Amino acid sequence: MLRTWHHAEFPEARLRAAKRGRSVSVCLPARDEAATIGSIVRVCRDLQPLVDEVVVVDDGSTDDTRVVASAAGARVVAASDVLPECGPGSGKGEALWKSIHAAHGDLIVWCDADVRNFGPPFVIGLLGPLLTSDEVGFVKGFYDRPLDGRAGEGGRVTELVARPLISILFPHLTPVLQPLGGECAGRREVLEQVPFVQGYGVDLGLLVDVAGRFGLSAMAQVDLGERVHRNRPLAELAPQAEAIIATALTRAGLAVAVEVDERPPMIEVPAYRKSA
Repeated sequence: MLRTWHHAEFPEARLRAAKRGRSVSVCLPARDEAATIGSIVRVCRDLQPLVDEVVVVDDGSTDDTRVVASAAGARVVAASDVLPECGPGSGKGEALWKSIHAAHGDLIVWCDADVRNFGPPFVIGLLGPLLTSDEVGFVKGFYDRPLDGRAGEGGRVTELVARPLISILFPHLTPVLQPLGGECAGRREVLEQVPFVQGYGVDLGLLVDVAGRFGLSAMAQVDLGERVHRNRPLAELAPQAEAIIATALTRAGLAVAVEVDERPPMIEVPAYRKSA
């Protein structure tokens, strides 16, 4: 059974007391997010000592993302500089996968770098189940996503592609309200044991793979309130939708014409095992 919480159930003081020596890394995959990355990093840094480090994994930005993030207090690493011996890769999933190697935390929190109303509840809410329930290994955030100021109108790919696919192919995951949400967190020992799709399909792939390996009872979701971010034009959503369809069909064991590039579980990477 998938447990559901609200971020207000986890006061920061309660989580600091429950931390018990475990280290927390907030990791932000980013590409050309100079307009928002600085404020997000500062919010995360202000959560010390609950948060031990903020790591920005830059996926080839051409703007000032790296400079702004570093000035705000993040440790910035280029995705291309992490595990170069594993060969080239790109996309959000690549940055998430490499953040496991780059970060030091026992618990890893991932947040998107384009959120305009980012606040402490995003991090606190995701950490809450991990710090207060030993059974939970992976947490997804959910929220209201307005579109042009209209509540509940965002998440078009989620509602038109991901959720219908899940209801048909993975009905046990239908309780997950935001299967493509970029705000999620997990225990290192869970995240290092599942593969990562390199591109847009990573969020759905993680959901299916974590549930398949650890069971739905090891997962939770938390209401993070409202999430305001950059909404892409409809024409730019087609590649994302295609990647999600290909990931879903592949995970269901069905043949697809589009290749789904993915990275192996991090625990299988020799350089990672050596550094652990």
